[in-house]
Amino acid sequence: MLTRKRDLRTGRSVWQEKRAPSVPGWKLLADARADVVVIGAGISGAMVADALSEVGLDVLIVDRRGPVRGSTVASTALLQYEIDQPLTKLSLQIGEEAAIRAWRRSRLALDGLCARIRALSLAPTRRRDSLYLAGDLLDAEALSHEGEARRRAGFETAFLGTAAVEERFGIAHRAALLGYDNVEVDPRALAAGFLRTAIGRGARLASPVEIVDIDARPRSVVLRTKASTHISCRHVVFCTGYEIPLGLEPKGHQAISTWAIATPAQPRRLWPERCFVWEASEPYLYLRTTPDGRVICGGEDEDFVDEEARDRLIAAKTKTLQRKLAGLFPELDIRADFAWAGTFGASATGLPTIGELPGLKNCWAVMGFGGNGITYSRIGAEIVRAGLTGKGDPDAELYAYRT
Repeated sequence: MLTRKRDLRTGRSVWQEKRAPSVPGWKLLADARADVVVIGAGISGAMVADALSEVGLDVLIVDRRGPVRGSTVASTALLQYEIDQPLTKLSLQIGEEAAIRAWRRSRLALDGLCARIRALSLAPTRRRDSLYLAGDLLDAEALSHEGEARRRAGFETAFLGTAAVEERFGIAHRAALLGYDNVEVDPRALAAGFLRTAIGRGARLASPVEIVDIDARPRSVVLRTKASTHISCRHVVFCTGYEIPLGLEPKGHQAISTWAIATPAQPRRLWPERCFVWEASEPYLYLRTTPDGRVICGGEDEDFVDEEARDRLIAAKTKTLQRKLAGLFPELDIRADFAWAGTFGASATGLPTIGELPGLKNCWAVMGFGGNGITYSRIGAEIVRAGLTGKGDPDAELYAYRT
């Protein structure tokens, strides 16, 4: 087994209310060849496959579960440019210049992703502003300083005092920063759309295929499957999410447990403007709505990955999320039509790891750690495409592998 195998999610997410979108695939019954093998058929693998197939590379996608059956289904899909780590805090960690570059790249990636979705006529998106509430990580004063830092860096941001937040959004006793033009989407439909696009160009998707060994050579890579077939290629891209290649855990990264609920549809009770709501707290709470008027509420992250312990906490975490949701918006119906738990990744900086794997020639990884997973998947696709086509990416060192 080449990557750590985890039970990535439990329960039923709101995206599973509808029938799973179809994605054409085939069985790997004999040895195969490709220019690039993408390991993982979730949202990261789908975007990488789209980017690489577009430039004419022969792409083979493999997944041990099947297309879009891992963490992507558990995502709450708040597509934001704002990084989990506030700009002021990230500046202290990696320097102001690098921090601003990371934030700007996140903004560019989100805009690029939205343009790509429109160009390919994929899953519908909805623009949403983002309300970042003061909490135990940043109080009102620190939040005001954060807003100033963001504006200096070129991000349109408004600081709202407690009275303004209550008057405009109905949330009492909380100052906030208001950011603009983030995006909500159905992550499962989006990943399936990117996979179908790549397959339409000639990419292939094979599942279930489990890669158990890798022979990375100076000019090629040979993969061995659990069924003892071999795949020869020029490059491999690991898009295995939080199932990290064994022995290659990036420095400062960890897998964590998280929980989420979705309420009944209640479009007439929702807060004004349906903006994203999240907290400058640890653990933080975050909210979004769905097109039919449900509220998705998630958070309560804990630093462990014991799947059985995580799943035993679903009922208790559901009650905690409901209580916090009611505290923000007392008029909402907080019953949980859906409740689920998942394993996700976090990093000390809130940044992902993207780039060549140390010690493995021609092998790359896209590890979208942090709360901006789907936005980071876009950055990963851009950096990998630039690397494999010899173009280079000006921000690659921001996300390079560190062990």
